[in-house]
Amino acid sequence: MPKIKVAFLGTNGWYDTKTGNTLCILIETPHEYVILDAGNGIYKIDQYMKEDKPIHLFLSHFHLDHIIGLHILAKFSFPQGMTIHCAKGGKRLLNKFVANPLTAHLGEIKLKVKIAELGKKNPSVPFLEKQLFLHHKAPCLGFRFNFGGKVISFIPDTGICDNAIKLAQNADLLITESAFLPGHNSAEWPHLNPETGALIAKKAKAKKLALVHFDAAEYPTMKERKMADKCVKKLFKNSFAAVDDQVVFV
Repeated sequence: MPKIKVAFLGTNGWYDTKTGNTLCILIETPHEYVILDAGNGIYKIDQYMKEDKPIHLFLSHFHLDHIIGLHILAKFSFPQGMTIHCAKGGKRLLNKFVANPLTAHLGEIKLKVKIAELGKKNPSVPFLEKQLFLHHKAPCLGFRFNFGGKVISFIPDTGICDNAIKLAQNADLLITESAFLPGHNSAEWPHLNPETGALIAKKAKAKKLALVHFDAAEYPTMKERKMADKCVKKLFKNSFAAVDDQVVFV
């Protein structure tokens, strides 16, 4: 079975710093490119996408650090175009956000973009096993993908919840957010930390865990990121705190 390439193009949460860009992850399979969220790290996708394969961008929610990079789409001219997948009601929001006077409207740029709202059945994306809402301040989707038997689960902004564990079940690679430092949490602003990310991985019996979406204020330097890496490895051995431009294979 061919290896699936996962490139962490942006691993920060909230805003860009010297530690990285806001969240964007690129998955390359033999058949398609799959982009997870559109933080500022999305500007790098043309460094990795060299083949004429379908491009699918999945948006978890509409907080700005997850969609701010959409204005960068005007940079690209992939001949195959791109499909943006989002929750119901997202098309209306995107047509307001990616539009004048904020930026060029999607219909005005070189890249041909289609917006598809996700439903119970998504025949155009057979590799998407399920999407479930997580526990966050705003409606936020997590995703479970199955690429020819290899499962990659993406759990962005959330507190610990049953849906996160369902999405992560037996995943070959579980990608979770870790906005908070070890030991930090907030009932008012639900997010994960290295310990709760590891707990989800354990309960779901995931094979490998990657932490992303490190809150830029909580993690101002790579020192804090390394601390998270050390913490999560103690709790879940096959894990790591991702950094920008890191590439792994599943």
